[in-house]
Amino acid sequence: MAEPSLKAVTLTHVRYQRGDPLGHFLAWISLIPVFISLGGFVCHFFFRRELQGMFFAVGLLISQVINELIKDFFQQARPETCALLEMCDSHGWPSSHSQYMFFFATYFTLLTYKGIGLSDRTNKWAVIFPPWVLALLTMYSRVYLGYHTVAQVFAGSALGVFLGAVWFWVVNSVLYPSFPMIEESWFGRYFYIKDTSHIPNVLKFEYDNAREARSKLAAKSI
Repeated sequence: MAEPSLKAVTLTHVRYQRGDPLGHFLAWISLIPVFISLGGFVCHFFFRRELQGMFFAVGLLISQVINELIKDFFQQARPETCALLEMCDSHGWPSSHSQYMFFFATYFTLLTYKGIGLSDRTNKWAVIFPPWVLALLTMYSRVYLGYHTVAQVFAGSALGVFLGAVWFWVVNSVLYPSFPMIEESWFGRYFYIKDTSHIPNVLKFEYDNAREARSKLAAKSI
């Protein structure tokens, strides 16, 4: 009786050549979408529960579904180097990692440019820059490590930029007027769902309110 073939969990299964420090670094870069999804958005839901952040995450999920549908339709193979990595059981066009990161960078940039949470222009540029660097590094890592061709990562990045821009428009032009209704719904009240995108500087607003609440508490204890 033949032994059943083994399959790896590809979510965190990234291979690189032993002794290659750049490959090791890029393998970790390739895991950034996982860190953003599990570390970023999951923590955001538990500790922030902002509607903007939630719809941001929903957009990334929709983007990934679209990516899988396109892959299944075109069924373009991954490069030959992928066979050595034992990771060629899925199609390669477009690259889902590139699409994810460029969707993230685009939506994050538009969100920051709109002024959500930050009012100072210098701070905005400082916040916008890192996501694009990470997106470019992720795109490069997928080619360097042998998981995708150049055409596949460029297709993923272009689709990510397009979908990120479209979803930002949908959320902030079509869905935004419904935010107050969501906040006041039983779901919003039960889970403390909120929207602070109308506040020019959320960090300063929360900082001032926290100090004021502490001052009032200290005054009561006297």
